[in-house]
Amino acid sequence: MNIILVLVDSLNKEALKIYNSDTVCRTPNLDAFADKSLVFDNHFISSLPCMPARREIFAGRKEFMWRPWGPLEVFDPKLPREVQKQGYNTGMVTDHYHYWEETANGYMQGFMTLEMIRGHETDYHQLPHDGDVPKWVEKMSEYRSPYHMRQYWENVKDFGGEEDYFPAKTFTAASNWLRKNAGRGPFFLQVESFDVHEPFHVPAPYDTMYTDDLKGDAGDYNIWPPYQVYADLDAFMAQTTPDELAYLKAQYYGKTTMVDKWFGHLLDTIGDLDLWDDTMVIFTTDHGHDLGERGAFGKQYPHYDSHANIPMVVWHPGRKGEGGRSAALTQTVDLFSTVIDASGGTPPDETRHSVSLMPLISKGEAPHADITYGTFGQGVCITDGEWTLFKSPVDGHDLFSYSTMIARPLLVDNPVDGRVGSAPAQPVDQAQFDPSVPYPMWKMPIQVDPRTYENFLFHRGQDPDQRDNLWDSHPSERDRMVALLLQRLQEEGCPPEQLERLGLNAANIAAE
Repeated sequence: MNIILVLVDSLNKEALKIYNSDTVCRTPNLDAFADKSLVFDNHFISSLPCMPARREIFAGRKEFMWRPWGPLEVFDPKLPREVQKQGYNTGMVTDHYHYWEETANGYMQGFMTLEMIRGHETDYHQLPHDGDVPKWVEKMSEYRSPYHMRQYWENVKDFGGEEDYFPAKTFTAASNWLRKNAGRGPFFLQVESFDVHEPFHVPAPYDTMYTDDLKGDAGDYNIWPPYQVYADLDAFMAQTTPDELAYLKAQYYGKTTMVDKWFGHLLDTIGDLDLWDDTMVIFTTDHGHDLGERGAFGKQYPHYDSHANIPMVVWHPGRKGEGGRSAALTQTVDLFSTVIDASGGTPPDETRHSVSLMPLISKGEAPHADITYGTFGQGVCITDGEWTLFKSPVDGHDLFSYSTMIARPLLVDNPVDGRVGSAPAQPVDQAQFDPSVPYPMWKMPIQVDPRTYENFLFHRGQDPDQRDNLWDSHPSERDRMVALLLQRLQEEGCPPEQLERLGLNAANIAAE
């Protein structure tokens, strides 16, 4: 059986009719694909953001308790190489530029073929020049680096119609890969569209598709609001307007519809090549993206369902014509074991946190009773499907990163010691801190500014928007979920000081 994994970055369930019947955003190709496939209602993130999520996909290991965004570790298995052991040809087509940054080495090198679509976001693709930039680029530069905003402009300024934009290039390249290679034996193709990631910059007709009668010129609105630096986010929210927020969402919807069109091009190719009867297709994302809800943007902690409960749709030829929906809890890290299992292989012994979803897809067997997820240096989340708890850090505790390498980390959440480019701190120790890792690891002090010290408890059925914090009013459920979180973190493995930092030692739990 062939396998195609399609990853569309930053895609919200709220924008998709298969999850939200009230949305105005149109995705006819995904709708048609979902009608014949298995739709997952409770698929969740694990480690955030972009590259931590991809380490889970490539290596089957949650990292949010151990380290921030970084390269694959020397002990990590590589998903494409595990699939190749079953005699598969493997290929990747992606415009996700983080893969070729220094801070994310090692992920894509395992594929037999690789096609990189250059120029998205701040990819150093075209040389920047002095001179004027359009008003919309100036608007983005109010809260983000003008140098980086100019870099994006240099990358895209010569684009004409939508065929020049990244979804068209990415899905067309994936279709071409299939036409060239699908007849050469079983294959695993990973297709990654960095869109619908910001900046929410789209061509006609998508730029006005959802604007209705909004007033003002497009250049009056910021299509890339700040969110990593807290003060910048607060400043933006203090001066933004309802029209600007509505315009931002309209551009996000426009980009979603554009991605859907070109995803449809890939689906057409699968049909043209008569691949549906022997090809499994997984469509999902790495995380959602809040668009001003609760005064926030992006995918930062606290990880509300608005960006943590993410889309996934799976076509399996063994379920032909069945369609249906699954309410079982699943998460990103499970993709690693699922793809290997689907190829006929067995996940390697090093697999720490990934569970194959093939028994769920074929027999309806739920893989998890509850799941944990989070971002390094922030709080930790757990849900059992009915209740969701966010356990935030306790002020005044040290934080350490653990790795076999001393690498330049990418800190994406208001680091106290500077932004990207900061030199790593001096290690304070080296030992085999993780018993599942066959090598000693460096223990390095690191500072990340927590977004909140407040704890949260929500009932997902009665409060799907997670507005009513029940932490104080429902102590029995709170204590049950806190104890469950402690049990899961001990089972999954974490540095012992993380339990102190999160207030999860026995004394703190008893006091609360």
